[in-house]
Amino acid sequence: MPHHAPMRIPAIPALDLTARAAAQARQDILTKPRGSLARLEHLAVQLASITGKTHPTVARKCVIVMAADHGVVEEGVSLYPSEVTAQMLGNFVRGGAAINVLARHAGARVTVINAGARAPVPALAGASFPPGAPLRAVDAPIAPGTANIARGPAMSRDRAEAAITLGLRTVEDESGAGLDLVATGDMGIGNTTAAAAVTAALTGITPRRAAGRGTGIGGDAFERKIGVIERALATNAPDPSDPIDVARKVGGLEIAALAGVIIGAAARRIPVVLDGFISGAAALIACGLAPEAAGYLIASHESAEPGHALILARLGLAPLLQLGLRLGEGTGAALAFHLVEAACRLHSEMATFSEAGVSEEEQ
Repeated sequence: MPHHAPMRIPAIPALDLTARAAAQARQDILTKPRGSLARLEHLAVQLASITGKTHPTVARKCVIVMAADHGVVEEGVSLYPSEVTAQMLGNFVRGGAAINVLARHAGARVTVINAGARAPVPALAGASFPPGAPLRAVDAPIAPGTANIARGPAMSRDRAEAAITLGLRTVEDESGAGLDLVATGDMGIGNTTAAAAVTAALTGITPRRAAGRGTGIGGDAFERKIGVIERALATNAPDPSDPIDVARKVGGLEIAALAGVIIGAAARRIPVVLDGFISGAAALIACGLAPEAAGYLIASHESAEPGHALILARLGLAPLLQLGLRLGEGTGAALAFHLVEAACRLHSEMATFSEAGVSEEEQ
């Protein structure tokens, strides 16, 4: 059967090796033993290669939180009902969620997008926030959630592509307002089940290795979740060579939208700080569609969800933090913003040996 005509994926520029070499040369003459700041040095050099700037800055930071519901919740895979997705969207808009607190602490703005909550979100009705605002909320539902992946495809291919396009458009809007660093965040009851199905489909690992306890399910409920993922893969037979087919058969609207955010940022030379398991599944889709995007990714942390470590290994990423987080929302990414900014400031503000009149290492 012929493949659906592919959607247009923006071209991603090659990493700037000249800026990378210049940044590394600067690191080698700063007043410290060479390599002593380890991962912070590597971050500064990576940011130079991404941005094309020898002195990269990350002053304008944004967490993009994509939210949507999942029909698979009816299989009993979560401790929480679907209504919580819309309720949490209201909490984000009021500034009361964990991501709001951590973004404020990091000096970052938060953009919340309703990509497909099942229930209406009164807090979003008629709300108007300009791109670049400290808190921005957009009501752009593609559908009222996905269908139950245990019984059939999550959505149509057109909806999956619309979700990716929503992510691309969100980055375009935010970059127009000024954007140096973007983080991926998510909200969607049931989305660890979809993320595990996407991860299993794209990496070939078993659902038992991909699945975790999500909101905290245990015992029989966890075994049921694994069975649901196995059923979803058997029922839908997603094509691992076609990431959009995987997204549309077993993914979620917010997962596909985050894939669009990743690709859109990489296309604009904007580094992407990935959050946890849901963001990782989105990154697998994004890098399947645009392999060059992998060089633009920074892994903020390793989630408590076991499939996340497998995703990071597949993408060749090492997490900055190990905190056992499993909240989502972009919380781990917002915490990592502090480290990314520290890396930039050290790189630009430290004195060189000659500037400080300090003797260099003897050859």
